[in-house]
Amino acid sequence: MTKHTYTGLIILFLSLNACQPEIPKKTYLALGDSYTIGESVAVSERWPIQLVNALNKKNIDLDSPQIIAKTGWTTDELQAGIDASILNFPYDYVSLLIGVNNQYRGRNVEDFKEEFHALLLNAISFSGNRRDRVFVVSIPDWGAMPFAQGRDREQIATEIDNYNQALYEICAIEEVEAIDVTLLSRQVDEHPQWIASDGLHPSGEQYARWVEEILPFFLNQVHE
Repeated sequence: MTKHTYTGLIILFLSLNACQPEIPKKTYLALGDSYTIGESVAVSERWPIQLVNALNKKNIDLDSPQIIAKTGWTTDELQAGIDASILNFPYDYVSLLIGVNNQYRGRNVEDFKEEFHALLLNAISFSGNRRDRVFVVSIPDWGAMPFAQGRDREQIATEIDNYNQALYEICAIEEVEAIDVTLLSRQVDEHPQWIASDGLHPSGEQYARWVEEILPFFLNQVHE
C-alpha cells in the first residue's frame, strides 16, 4: 500500500464517520417542589442534575433535565405549573416528587391521593404511556431537620408515613416504580453534612445518596 493510498483511506474513514448521524440524547422531565428544584443548593447539586451526570458517566446519555418545580408547591400548585409550561413530550423519562407541602399545610391525605393520582397519570402520559419510564420519589421527612426543632417530630413522621403510604398504593395501582429516600432523610443526625445551609432542605451530599438509590431504576432497564 502506497503512502498516498493509506492517506486516502484515512480521509475516507474520517469522512464516513463525519456523515454518521449523531444519536440524540434521551430526554428527562422532573416534576416536583423544593426538593426537585434544589432549594439552598447550587444548580449542579440538584438531584436531577446529579442523576443525569451520573448516568452520562455510565454511557447512558441523557440531555439536561427539564424541571418543573418550585419551592412551596403543593400537588395542585404543581398541576397549575405543569398547565402553564411548554412541554415537548413524549419524554424518555419522567420523575415525580410532591406532597411535603400538602402535609406541612395540614391538608387532608384523601385530597392528596386524588391530586397525586392525577399528577401521576399526567407523568405517565408525558412518557408516551411507558410506565416503565416513570418513577416516583418518596416524600422526605422534614421533621428530622434542625428546622423542626421544637415541633412534634413524631407527629410529622407519622403524617409523612401516611402520605407516603398513599403514594405507594397509587404507584402500585398504576404499576410505576416508587423509590424510597425517606429513610435517608431521617439519617441526618448521623450525617450532619446532609443538611443544607437553611437547616431544612437536603444538601448536595444527601442528594448524591438519593441518586445512588435512583440509579438502579435506569441501570436495570439497560440490562433487560
